Formats: sequence, structure tokens, C-alpha cells
Amino acid sequence: MIKLRPDETQLTGRWVRAGSKVVGDDTCARIHRLTSELLVELVRDASGWNTLYRDPQDGRLWELSYPKGDLHGGGPPQLSCIAERRAKDVYGYGAA
Repeated sequence: MIKLRPDETQLTGRWVRAGSKVVGDDTCARIHRLTSELLVELVRDASGWNTLYRDPQDGRLWELSYPKGDLHGGGPPQLSCIAERRAKDVYGYGAA
């Protein structure tokens, strides 16, 4: 099973050249596995590109984003641990 370590707060994928193709690196693959197998999806933002997740193991909130969105396909993914306040401000999550 994959899991996030307590000291991890951000995972940033990169695209790498593999022969004549450009593919996601190992971090991209790990982010995909985390978001599809471990983390619980809570809500997406209005654009549909950014997604808020919760780690069921420790309760931390994680945001999946694509900071190089100007690249084809949105660019490589980034998974960042975020504060409850940001989750409320951006996603309305936790708002009373």
C-alpha cells in the first residue's frame, strides 16, 4: 500500500523525455496512485481542474492542482497539503 509520510507536504510531478515521447515521472505516477487508491475525494473547484482530498490515515487535506496549466493537457500534477482555511476559502469545504 502506498501512503504519504507525515513529513511530506508537497509532491510535484515532472514530464520527462522517454525516447520520442514525453511522459510523467515517478512522482506523477505516485500522485495518480494516491488520488485513485488512497486519498478520498471531497470536492472539485469551479474550474474542475483542482480537487480537494482527505488522507483517511491522518486527516490532512490535500489539493491536486496543475500549476503549469499553460502546457498541453494541463501539465504535470502537483499534490499539496493545505490548511483547513484554504479548503474553506477555495472549495467552501468545512463552511458552516
